[in-house]
Order: sequence, then structure tokens, then C-alpha cells
Amino acid sequence: MRTITRGLAVLVLGLAGCSASAGEQPAPQQTAGLVATTITATGQAPFDQDRTLLAPPGWTVSVFARVESARLLAWTPDDQLLVSRPKFGDVISLGSSRKTLLSGLNQPHGLAFDGDTLYVAESDQVNAYTYKSGVVSARKIVVDDLPDAKSPELRGAYSHALKSVTVGKDGSIYVSVGSTGNISAADREATPERASILKVAPGGGKPTVYARGVRNGTGLAVDPDGAVWTAVNHRDNVGLPADGYGGYKHDVVQEYVNDHPMEQLARLTEGRELGWPYCNPDPQLEPTVSYSNRPFLRDVQTNPDGAKLDCGSLPPTEQGMGAHSAPLGLSFVTVPEPGALVGIHGSWNRRPPRPPEVSFYAWKNGTLGPQQTLLTGFQLKDGSRWGRPVMAVQGTDGALYVSDDQAGAIYRVTTGKT
Repeated sequence: MRTITRGLAVLVLGLAGCSASAGEQPAPQQTAGLVATTITATGQAPFDQDRTLLAPPGWTVSVFARVESARLLAWTPDDQLLVSRPKFGDVISLGSSRKTLLSGLNQPHGLAFDGDTLYVAESDQVNAYTYKSGVVSARKIVVDDLPDAKSPELRGAYSHALKSVTVGKDGSIYVSVGSTGNISAADREATPERASILKVAPGGGKPTVYARGVRNGTGLAVDPDGAVWTAVNHRDNVGLPADGYGGYKHDVVQEYVNDHPMEQLARLTEGRELGWPYCNPDPQLEPTVSYSNRPFLRDVQTNPDGAKLDCGSLPPTEQGMGAHSAPLGLSFVTVPEPGALVGIHGSWNRRPPRPPEVSFYAWKNGTLGPQQTLLTGFQLKDGSRWGRPVMAVQGTDGALYVSDDQAGAIYRVTTGKT
């Protein structure tokens, strides 16, 4: 059986990671330049024992708060950290004291501020609140009738119901609407269109499709120049484009699935097409790995003759990461330098599993550079995990704050300069 050569360059704070030479089998994750840092046991699982993470030299990690099922994060104007919890229908505020800011919501996920306006994305709508001194008021529904599992036409079947939200520099609202399934092509014809990023005028109103073919763009953020970026969970169980890997064309072979297709990190423009489910971004695994500016290949299962979508006409995906990384939260930061942080949740259908991590992409010349592993160690050698990071954001104190929905924790990561 032919195997895939894979190497992920880890460039942390200018430290070059190792790459595999031809014919070698690199580990699922390379951590050159990272060193061990310990979270001391506190007595409550998973911190009933010391936990070791890998981070750049001089960095330390501590548990800032325990928050069960912690998901996406946002800082308030008065420096409180908000945490969404879709499982419990609430938003928790952490700071000088801990309190429940909002409750009784329908799977709240995405959080975003525009001045003193807080946007909260429920699975079926987006709300705007006035935020002042730890209190929210004057709720306004700015986007409604979004699809979720309660939508009659979906009959309870919606794999990616959670929504994310961000606000552009002009006040426009952007909402991620995930696909109902792995290759549910009917999403592209739905109203509102699923597997898309929707745009809403400042103040709310009827959404329009800003980008389509976005299977599950949970990561959603605005870069320093004002462009919207999304980090995408791409499809699973893709078929072979040609005979190989011990199988025949169209077969689903684990060795191929392990690294195809790559996950996307894309800069969006009005009308951008990200291909799903007809086109897949090519990770170029041989002779070297490159997740930068990757072109699209047609999906042999859903678009065998290219009639559904001309994949060769699509602009390359700016950046990305390994298949089944499951990127979730996305934020732009200035620590360790200007760039973006992505919470990598880790794979469910890769063998061996792709480990969870916090990834960093440096911001240079108006775009994002290659993936760098910043924080890892949540997965043990046997493939089991004690934690799964979701999102990382920068605090006004210069530290990074990372949510972990499996460990039920918010970590504070200091860089040695904070």
C-alpha cells in the first residue's frame, strides 16, 4: 500500500520546525522549538493530576477559570471575558466576579462587540444587546429565521447548527451558517442558503449571501485591514480521485481520508466560492506539504465530470491546515506578533487522530502566513485526550486566554513579557 508523506512545518517565534525528507514518515504533529510547561494539579478532573503542555520557551499556562462546556470568547468594553455555552443556553461573564450574563437562549455560540453593542448568535437568530457595566439591555433581533434543527424542512437533522458572528468595520454583520450534513448539496439551494457566510446591513435586516460553499465556517473574524476570514471544517470520507492507496477510484480509503481534503482558512470577498461539496482544496502532500494558496480539485463523488462547478476557476485558498483539524474559534491578535489564532479541536475520523492545538498564523503583507503550532499536548500517546481547545483571544494584559470545552476550562497563557 502506498503511503502519504506528510510534514507540518512548525515555525514558532522564528524557530524553524523539522520537515521530513523523502520516504520518511513524520509524526502526526511536529513540535520543534516547543518546550514543556506544567499545569499543577488542583484536585478536580482533568486537573486531578499535573498536565503537561508544549509551548514556546518562557511561556506558562495556568487555569484562569473552570467553565463547563466553554466555547467561544469575547472581551467586553470593561474588560470582562464572555464565554458562550450552547449546551446550557447561556453566556458567562468572567472578571472581577463570575456571573451569568444571559440565559435561556437557543444554543448561543458566536459573540462579537461593536462598541457597546453585543451580538450573540443563537442557532436560529442573532441578537443585539446594549452592554454597559456588566449589564445587557434593549435586546433587538437583527437576523431571524436562521435554520437549525427545529426548522420543519430539516426534521431535526442538522449537524452544524451552531452559528458564529463577527462585525465588519462598517458595522455590517456576518453570520456563519453551516451545512446540515457532510455533503448535503441541497443546502446551496435553501433559503436562507446554508453552508454559507451571510451578510446583514448595520442594524439588522434581511441577509444576503456573502460567501458560499462554506461547509462549516465556525471560525469567523475581521483582519486588521477589514477583510472577513473564515476557518472551515471541510468534508469527511472523501473518495479516491484515482486508483491508489490500495483502492479504486471513488473508494473511501482511510489512508487517503487521513489527509484529504485540507481545512480552509480563507479571506472572503463578496461572492467568494469555497467549493463545498463539489470542489476540494488540494493539500499538496507530495513531495512537500503546503497549505498556502492551494488550488481546488473536483470531488469525484459529487462532481465527477466537473459539470456541477468548475473547480479550476476558483481562486486558491489563502491558507489552511491538515485534514480533519476541526478549526473552531478564530481571532486576530498582536501576541506573540500580529497574526491570527485558531482553536484546533482535533480530528474524529483520522487514524492516528490529529491532535488538538492552538495554531498561530503570522500577519504579513496583508495576508496570513503558514500554520505554526503554539500550544499543544492535549492528546496523549494512545490518542486519548484530556482537553480540546476551542478558541484563543488576547487580553488587555497581553496574555492569551484559551477556552477548552472538554476540560471545562479557560487557560491563561503568559508569554514571559506579560
